[in-house]
Amino acid sequence: MSLSPIVEPLIGWFDQNKRLLPWRRDRAPYHVWISEIMLQQTRIEAVMGYYARFLDALPDVKHLSEVDDDTLMKLWEGLGYYSRARNLKKAAVMIMEEHGGVFPRTYDALRRLPGIGDYTAGAIASICFDEKVPAVDGNVLRVIARIQGNRENVLLPQTKKRVTEELTRVMPTRPGAFNEGLMELGELVCLPNGIPLCERCPIRDACTAYREGLTEELPVRIKTTKRRRVDLSVFIITAEDGRIAVEKRPEKGLLSGLYQLPNLEGFHDEAALAEALTAWRLSPTEITFEKDAKHVFTHIDWFMKAYRVQTAKKADRFLWVTEEELKSAYPLPTAFQKLI
Repeated sequence: MSLSPIVEPLIGWFDQNKRLLPWRRDRAPYHVWISEIMLQQTRIEAVMGYYARFLDALPDVKHLSEVDDDTLMKLWEGLGYYSRARNLKKAAVMIMEEHGGVFPRTYDALRRLPGIGDYTAGAIASICFDEKVPAVDGNVLRVIARIQGNRENVLLPQTKKRVTEELTRVMPTRPGAFNEGLMELGELVCLPNGIPLCERCPIRDACTAYREGLTEELPVRIKTTKRRRVDLSVFIITAEDGRIAVEKRPEKGLLSGLYQLPNLEGFHDEAALAEALTAWRLSPTEITFEKDAKHVFTHIDWFMKAYRVQTAKKADRFLWVTEEELKSAYPLPTAFQKLI
């Protein structure tokens, strides 16, 4: 079915009901870009404080391109998916070097920047520069699936491709308002898990799922990726002066370039734990089980057993930092923060 009947009612509804979010105070592409990257895999409520703090420290592309990695990661600490922050800096450097510090104005140019995919490029190009391109994310796919009564798996690339093509054909003269309207509708009204607030929906008369009672069945989401489990024994190692042992993770791979608490893969008995600590040239005087914890990544689940360790000897392989330094200077992923 054509999507043209939803365009004008949706824009009118958005004009009257849009939330006054910090990144909507203007159409500065830097502001929209930072907010869109932060909002990937993260709820709006969680992003608000991070967004303000990030802009205070890095108010424009030039500052972002020059920030040192540890400061950048500390600003991002707790948001997760840290490759997003690394790509922000890479893109800022490219904007400075290849675009003279001026933000690219077209979808195609934006798409070439590190970390900017189809959705983010569409959002920036339409909201900031009025380019008639869609911005299709999970919220939009859910809304369109219900409007059309479509049972295609919304997690498949071909479904996203079809929806993108159909939205492209009906893009109005205010593409940014239309795209944001679809996003806003998906976040506030056309909610997931079978509980949309249809009585508030400005386009329910055009919605097949509403008309045929299919809102609990749509959209169809069938995951095909298998999750991997990793077991870790994690050490909170404290020296006699109160400093805590941390180490930097490898520059490639999961949580690359961040700091971590020392750990071993797998679960081990106390004798094996003591042997590992001694091999690290520590002198453990006490090993105490602290807690069990779980941390979920995109395709991996970490199951952790944390141990507090007192040591009479520091090992050179670790950085020894105060609790205050750990809070202020060393970006520690949430997976490890929850242990201490």
